[in-house]
Amino acid sequence: MIWNPIEFFLPKKFLGIDIGTSLIKIVEISRFGNRRRLENYGALSSSILYEKAFRTFEKNTLFLSSDDIARAIKAIMEEAKTKTKQTVFSIPDFSTFFTNFTLPPMTEDELPQAVQYAARQHVPMPLGEVTLDWQLIEGRASNQKKTNLRVLLVAVPNEVINQYRKIAQLSGLELVALEAEVFGLIRSLVEEDEKRTIALIDVGAQSTTCSIIEKRILQLSHSFDMSGNEFTKIISKSLGTEYSKAEDYKKKYGLLSDQSPKIQEILLPLVDSLLKEVEGIINNFEIRKEKEIQKVILAGGSAFLPVLKEYFAEVLKKEVEIANPFSNLFYSPILEKTLEKMGPGYAIAVGMALRGIEY
Repeated sequence: MIWNPIEFFLPKKFLGIDIGTSLIKIVEISRFGNRRRLENYGALSSSILYEKAFRTFEKNTLFLSSDDIARAIKAIMEEAKTKTKQTVFSIPDFSTFFTNFTLPPMTEDELPQAVQYAARQHVPMPLGEVTLDWQLIEGRASNQKKTNLRVLLVAVPNEVINQYRKIAQLSGLELVALEAEVFGLIRSLVEEDEKRTIALIDVGAQSTTCSIIEKRILQLSHSFDMSGNEFTKIISKSLGTEYSKAEDYKKKYGLLSDQSPKIQEILLPLVDSLLKEVEGIINNFEIRKEKEIQKVILAGGSAFLPVLKEYFAEVLKKEVEIANPFSNLFYSPILEKTLEKMGPGYAIAVGMALRGIEY
């Protein structure tokens, strides 16, 4: 690619859109040279417009309520006064298939065909029904043919892709790209010069995803069912209270033992179950790769639950920080406290917008 200095210094704006189970988040970011600025942001809960979620699960496949989502996106864009139609959507990790495998030494010309052949053995769906993407995570294709190659493969059902295209069309948006959530998290949360091996833990509403990142390259990613919504459901059931009140209790008390020992008593086994999954993923990676994970980043709407960060650090015996995707963006100083609290939940949307302005 030839670098075009004129194009580099032309202002550029992009929307990043993260469609969650019951919450849609939109971020608009502009770029002028190396300066990246937060222009607008907004979110809308499905409960404001409807008595149902934006996502439902049928036949083990993720279905989106396209008309409802398009209506919500238009409402957010109108309220936030966004100025561009170009957008990148995130695809949930739980509707994306990740795998990695080893290939023998080969040249760059041989590699694409080898990956396509290997995909038939590793992807549990007919290849005609999915769209594939892949990248090398170890080794280098070369005419010298000296080392094995490690490939990360991503497969997304075409049905899911078509749903997002329909949403963009109904919303009056220009869909430039679709990308798995984890790549947005990496882009917004991991510095370009980061050398440490990092575990990214995204505690979302529908699922939790633990991803291992080495030199800003995804090594592996696993999703499991324990999630923020599950925390709230168990609190609601245990206390016999409304879901909305249970959500408030969760956010206010978390794992605080002195202020609400009952909420801590309910949440602790759930958090321990989540941590057991995370520990297994981390330990398997460290043993297999003989490398230590040096930092953990907590993202997702539940990242700010009281004492959760400290409890993770105590159990995992790692440095733990809360995600802040806005740290490298320019914005009005008056927004600093607000954006810091919003950060964990907006990391994916920020990563999607950055994808647009960086390519």
